Amino acid sequence: MAITPTFSARPRVLVVGGGYVGLYTAFNLQKKIAKSGGIVTLVDPLPYMTYQPFLPEVAGGNIEARHAVVSHRKHLKHTELIQGSVTSIDHENRTAVIAPVDGATPFELPYHDVVMAAGAITRTFPIKGLAESGIGLKTIEEAVALRNQVLSLIEQASTEPDPAVRKRALTFVVVGGGFAGIETIAELEDMARAAVKLNDRVDQSELRFVLVEAMGRIMPEVTEKQAVWVVEHLRSRGVEVLLNTSLDNAEGNGIKLINLPDKTVAQEFDADTLIWTAGVMANPMIRATGFPLEPRGRVSTNTNLQITGEFGVIENAWAAGDIAAVPDVTGGLPDGTCVPNAQHALRQAKRLAKNLWASRFNKPMKGYKHKNLGAVAGFGEWQGVAKIMGIQLKGPLAWLAHRGYHGLAMPTVERKFRVIMDWFVTMLAGRDLAQLENLQAPRATFVAAATPKPKPAAPAPAAPAAPAAEAPAAEVKEDAAAK
Repeated sequence: MAITPTFSARPRVLVVGGGYVGLYTAFNLQKKIAKSGGIVTLVDPLPYMTYQPFLPEVAGGNIEARHAVVSHRKHLKHTELIQGSVTSIDHENRTAVIAPVDGATPFELPYHDVVMAAGAITRTFPIKGLAESGIGLKTIEEAVALRNQVLSLIEQASTEPDPAVRKRALTFVVVGGGFAGIETIAELEDMARAAVKLNDRVDQSELRFVLVEAMGRIMPEVTEKQAVWVVEHLRSRGVEVLLNTSLDNAEGNGIKLINLPDKTVAQEFDADTLIWTAGVMANPMIRATGFPLEPRGRVSTNTNLQITGEFGVIENAWAAGDIAAVPDVTGGLPDGTCVPNAQHALRQAKRLAKNLWASRFNKPMKGYKHKNLGAVAGFGEWQGVAKIMGIQLKGPLAWLAHRGYHGLAMPTVERKFRVIMDWFVTMLAGRDLAQLENLQAPRATFVAAATPKPKPAAPAPAAPAAPAAEAPAAEVKEDAAAK
């Protein structure tokens, strides 16, 4: 494959992925590399970075969808941007194969350094019907679709005469009791109840929210006592929290749940909404790079965020974030690596950029070290839970801590301002409960208007009326003579 001539021929730092790590690495290196005669190139199928902790609030109508993403083009002005996917890497020859997002012919791109920052994707299991019936909450598009789906189903149910169809439309299931699942079901429950208040044809008691968690507790990031409080809080709001329970089948919108570990049937019911938030896994594209992987499928690194192999450091190869098994010298996961979360990814990206730049001048690099500060979660309006540096919070204080932390962590001042303004408007005017229809087929209305309507069929000509029968002339004369 030939090098595409439209891209720079300067020595390149190739950043694979435009999420937390990709955005911050490119942002912190772009000017330095440009001044040294090189260029930073970022490759991602999407033209923006998504701040995933805000997805539940986008789905719940608290934050405008575009405000939860950061435009690469706007904030990486000194970076070469390619909208596509890296399909393979030949690090020995320092080349990567890129498939453009528009389906054009893949091409090779040379590089000097490569930064693996492709993040994670939703982890699923081979459950019948899950792919056809379920929806995740890993992208901004899923959050928008989920918000519209919940509001649309409430509206449709309000005029549905069939009790079974109505009940199915008003049943919402979330699988996964981690932070994402808990925040999602809480935000959607808040939004749904607010929507029902505006619709006299639906009663609050008809709404059914079910949380399914395979483990015996939820939210392992907080204390056992806090996790119990969260379950009690959700149940007080009418949410069914099913622990030690797993999804067994979802074919035809039929939900079959089983008890664990004996796998006996727990419940069977119908639901039009099935949300899957049961974990993530490293982006499988890493398997096409030839870099060494650890048991979880992540690329191995040292504390300097350099990719390492059987024979030590692999020069000019770097990785961080969810796709990397970065040693956590403060504890972390049972295998001693960093928890895959935004808190680590943001800090790793900044350290990676500094170390990569130092390596250009053979200067000492600094190992990544960050002790987890804790965790915060929001459960709708004025409710939340938090564990910050050992301090346990719940209720309004935890909710404020959640918003304060994520408001500061949102990349770029411009996006911080937009999100904070969204929160301010929501406090004054309430959640935005307007659903947007036909997002999957936005041209449908225009096509219908521009398509000539068939002319009505001409009416069939009426059959001529039969003339009145005339009496024979002879009979007329006889009648006259008789008179």
